Amino acid sequence: MLVTVLNTTYTPLHDVSVRHAHTMLWRGVADVVEEGPGMFAGAPTPSVLLLRRYVPERFRYGRRPRRTATFDGPVKQNVGRFADRIAVYSKDALLVRDRGQCAYCGQFNGTTADHVLPKSRGGPTAWLNTVAACEEDNWIKGDRTPDEAGMPLLWQPFAPTAASLDRLRR
Repeated sequence: MLVTVLNTTYTPLHDVSVRHAHTMLWRGVADVVEEGPGMFAGAPTPSVLLLRRYVPERFRYGRRPRRTATFDGPVKQNVGRFADRIAVYSKDALLVRDRGQCAYCGQFNGTTADHVLPKSRGGPTAWLNTVAACEEDNWIKGDRTPDEAGMPLLWQPFAPTAASLDRLRR
């Protein structure tokens, strides 16, 4: 029997053996979301585990295609935690947030991440300081602010929740 392991965002990562699942529980790496039938070593057999810490997708175990999980019960009670959590920043997530639209010209060819306050001036690589931009506008803006470059932003950057990014990815 295999046990499904979910990331903290409730996305399935991989399946592990019941023995490995019990090791994860014993080490405090995961919590039981759903119990399966039967017993193992005198304890109920889990069928779904939720990791306590987020694991980036590039570190996924195995090469299986992502599956969609549908569970009844405890997962529905914990969705609020997921819905309010700010998403982890990455360039890919930024392009999803801005839907690939350039924040300067509005065309849907925004393939680069542009720092509103340039990194050369101490601007952080964070949700509130980056926008998607096409290569041409990013090059024209250079290491200037949008005001200095005469290129106003079409919208203000914001920090999306993990749930809103998940909806945009679909």
